[in-house]
Amino acid sequence: MSGTLYLVATPIGNLEDLTPRAARVLREVALVACEDTRRTRGLLAHLGVRARVVSLHAHNERARVPELLARLRDGTDVAVVSDAGMPTISDPGAHLVAAAAAAGIPVVAVPGPSAVTAAVALADFPAERFVFAGFLPSRAPERRRALAALAPLPMALVLFEAPHRVRATLRDLAAVLGDRPMLMARELTKVHEEVLRGTAQELLDRLPERIRGEITLVVAGAPTSAGARGPAAASEEAGAATAASGAAPQAMMSPEAFLQRLRAAGLSRRDAGRALAVAYGLPPRAAYRLAARADGEPGGRRRSTADASGEGF
Repeated sequence: MSGTLYLVATPIGNLEDLTPRAARVLREVALVACEDTRRTRGLLAHLGVRARVVSLHAHNERARVPELLARLRDGTDVAVVSDAGMPTISDPGAHLVAAAAAAGIPVVAVPGPSAVTAAVALADFPAERFVFAGFLPSRAPERRRALAALAPLPMALVLFEAPHRVRATLRDLAAVLGDRPMLMARELTKVHEEVLRGTAQELLDRLPERIRGEITLVVAGAPTSAGARGPAAASEEAGAATAASGAAPQAMMSPEAFLQRLRAAGLSRRDAGRALAVAYGLPPRAAYRLAARADGEPGGRRRSTADASGEGF
């Protein structure tokens, strides 16, 4: 029998957030694949665990997959952890998951801490439906195009951002999305946790000179109807997004055209498929098939390993 691949969520700051199940799995597996071996060894030492640790990060994941698959086929249980939060969510692991699933190896998620859900829960505006876009492109033109493609979505938008880029991203949010309510969560669950609320411009005005730590942004979605501001305001916002992206508002676009805009803006196939599913009410599998066909895969069939864009489903 093959081993099991466990995707284990680790604390995003406070070690007390590690679940008892996650601690048990880390004690029982023979091998832990992680982003930073030094950081993970610190967590394992805290648990009194002496499992073997190997690196699995953005630069070596593809090369490491055959070795880990061989261990799994031989019956070894393997845990994958990221530095913080859930593996594969803007972190390594997707290539290994896709390869293990294609090989018929059991893959088990061990859920736990997540900056995404923690930040969404803190929002003081409707965010029960949201699109997670991860890190936006680092270059300003591509970042603005990505935001313009996401602008028509009526659900909240969740982003990760680096401290040295957060000011530029806030300026682009203000320019492309306008004065929507938003939240900036910094260093969640850590000693210096901070939550700021307001528009993008208001947050810019309040930010200190030096910013450190992990940052999660939650932005209110586009209004789905005229609402309190009336039809002219809603039409004006949709028009602004159209002008910025060269795209029609979501309601006037086919799913295929909307998907093309998302992919052209730099979203991965997986994230674009998720956004498509939510925006058009499609079953996830149908949205993923559309995304695969847009990438040139006949019939939208899933490949046995990660797709050509580097993202597995």
